[in-house]
Amino acid sequence: MTNLNTTFASYPSLTDRTVLISGGTTGIGADMVAQFVAQGAKVSFLGRNQEAAEQLIAAIAAEGAGQKCHVPLFLPCDVCDIPALQAAISTARDHFGPISILVNNAANDHRHSIAETTVASWDNGMAVNLRHQFFAAQAVMDDMQKLGGGSIINLGSISWKNKTGGMPAYTTSKAAIQGLTRSLARDLGPHNIRVNTLVPGWVMTEKQIKLWLDDAGEREIDQMQCLKARLDSGDISRMALFLAADDSKMCTAQDFIVDGGWV
Repeated sequence: MTNLNTTFASYPSLTDRTVLISGGTTGIGADMVAQFVAQGAKVSFLGRNQEAAEQLIAAIAAEGAGQKCHVPLFLPCDVCDIPALQAAISTARDHFGPISILVNNAANDHRHSIAETTVASWDNGMAVNLRHQFFAAQAVMDDMQKLGGGSIINLGSISWKNKTGGMPAYTTSKAAIQGLTRSLARDLGPHNIRVNTLVPGWVMTEKQIKLWLDDAGEREIDQMQCLKARLDSGDISRMALFLAADDSKMCTAQDFIVDGGWV
C-alpha cells in the first residue's frame, strides 16, 4: 500500500462520494481502496481474500486515514458469480448510499499457452477479466443516473497493445474492455456518466514480483519503458482518483495509459 502521507493531489469532489472497487483486497485494488478512503470517499470493496481485506482495513486505520474518514466496507464476493456480484453491490448501496464511482479492477493475468487453453479455461478468463465489468456497470447505472452523473473506470492492460504472448484469453479479454468502455460511454453519456479505461503497464505488485519478475523482465522494463523507474500501485491509483473526480468531468470513452512510456 502506498504511503498515504506522501504529498499528492487532493480532490475535494471525492469527499463523501460512494465508491465500489472490485478486486480490492490486494495489489493495485488494495492501494485504490486506501487512496479513495484518504480522499474522504465512502468505499466498498469486493474480493475473495478475507484475511487480506482485514489486514488492509487495519493498515488504513494505522495510517490515520480511517480515523478522519469513512471506514471501508469489505464484501466477500467472487465476481465470476454474477448474482453474487449484484447482491454485493446492493449491500454496498444499502450501507453507503447510491454508488457514484465504480472501479472495475478485478482480474487474473494467469499465464497459459494456446495449446493448453480449453473451452472452460477460455470462458473462465472472460468471466474473471471482462464479463463482470459489464454487469457491475449495469448494476450501478441507475444510481449514477439518479445522482446526476458518475464515473466508471474499467481496468485494461498494455499486454495486448504490445503483443504479449503466453496468455491469449487474458489479452483478448483486456482488448475487449476498450470496446466495452467506448460503447458504455456512448449509451451512458446522456446521463452524465463517464466511462474510461485505465491502462496500467507492468506494475510491481507483490504478486508480479513473486511470480513473474526475473532478471530478463528487469532488462525488458529498462529497454521498453521511456521512464526507467518501476511502476507501483500508487501510480495507477492516482490516475483512478483523477478519473473519478470532477476534475475529469469532460473525459470519457478514452484510454488513460500509465506505463512509463512502454507503448
